[in-house]
Amino acid sequence: MVIRQRAIQAEAKQERHHAILDAAERLLSRSQDRMANVAEVADEAGLAKGTVYLYFPSKEELLLAVHERNIDGFFIELIGCLEDDRQVVIDDILALTRRHMVDPPLFLPLAARCFGMMGQGMPPPAAQAFKNRMAQRLQRAGAGLERHFPEIGDGAGLRLLRHSYALIIGLWQMSGDSAGGACAPEPAATDPGVFGWQYSDELDRAMRALWEGTVGRPSSAMR
Repeated sequence: MVIRQRAIQAEAKQERHHAILDAAERLLSRSQDRMANVAEVADEAGLAKGTVYLYFPSKEELLLAVHERNIDGFFIELIGCLEDDRQVVIDDILALTRRHMVDPPLFLPLAARCFGMMGQGMPPPAAQAFKNRMAQRLQRAGAGLERHFPEIGDGAGLRLLRHSYALIIGLWQMSGDSAGGACAPEPAATDPGVFGWQYSDELDRAMRALWEGTVGRPSSAMR
C-alpha cells in the first residue's frame, strides 16, 4: 500500500512538472521576445506561485527546463535510430534535425536564449547539472554515430554533433529569421545576394557539407 501511494505521489509530481513546462512553453510561444515571470507561469498552469518555485527556484531554470525537454525529444529519437539495426544515412540525421530543431518555431530562439543565460543569470549548479546531462546524451549519440559511420574514428561522433549544434544556432543568429540577427536586412539594404538567403536552405547546405566532409559519403548513400 505504501509503495502504491508513493507511486501515485510520484506520478502526480511528474504531471505537475510537465504542466508547468507546458504553461511556460505556451507563454513563450505567444511572446518569444520576453520571458514570462513565475507568477504568469503559475497562473497559466492553474497552480500557486509557491508550487512552481518548489519545482523551479528561478525563471532561468524554468526556461532551461523547457529547452531541455525539447532537446531531449531530439536525442531520444536520434539515439533510438542509431541503436536500431537498420542502416542510418546522413539524410536521416538531417531530416531528424529539421523535425526537432528547425521546424518548431520555439526551439531556435529558446536555445539561443539559454546559451546566453549559461554565462550569466543561471545559477552555476543548475548550469553544471544541465551540461552533465547533455554530456551523457552527446556521448551516447556520438558512440552510435561511430558504429554507423566507423570511418570517422573514435571521438569524432561527439565532435560532429557538437559542431552541428554550433552551426545550427550560429547560422540562425546570423539570419534574418532571428530578431536582431547580425545579417538581418536593413531597410536600406539592396543587395539580395548578401542578405536574401533563407535560413533553412542555407543550413541544409552547410550541414550537408559538414557531414559529408566528415563522414566521407554523399548524403543519400544507398540503403
